[in-house]
Amino acid sequence: AEEYYYGTKPNDFLRLAVQGLRPAARVLSVGEGEGRNAVYLAKQGFRVTAVDASSVGRDKALRLAKGAGVELDYRVMDLADGFESLGDGWDAIVSVWCHLPLKLRQEFYQWTPGALRAGGVFIFEGYTPKQLEFGTGGPKDVALLCEPQDIRRELLASQIAVEFEVL
Repeated sequence: AEEYYYGTKPNDFLRLAVQGLRPAARVLSVGEGEGRNAVYLAKQGFRVTAVDASSVGRDKALRLAKGAGVELDYRVMDLADGFESLGDGWDAIVSVWCHLPLKLRQEFYQWTPGALRAGGVFIFEGYTPKQLEFGTGGPKDVALLCEPQDIRRELLASQIAVEFEVL
């Protein structure tokens, strides 16, 4: 569709989470979709690489970026093919509503610490299985959802310091 499914405004949590990042930080946004978050980040002066499996999403994101007067490095790829091509030295890795199957999520969490520069941050927002009760969005497959203790365990196994709040 021509319209942007989630709109063009950035995710509220993301806006708050990036406030402490240094100007010109390198940010990787996985599961970016139509670009609302990547464009916001680029408008804040961050150097953004966006990743998603959808070329339609990429095209819409690049159109949104052009309208906002910013540039994105947008890569169409399947994360299941591996993360190594994304490189390292990221100041932040962002995952907003990018619900991955368990095995892929664990592999992603194993890769993330080595991909972040010293002091880099991983910004994550996702649904727990409780979301299924509300029926208002997110995956309908419980296997794609995770509890905070699962995230904490998986990230600690990856040597990432974990600080988060469940809302």
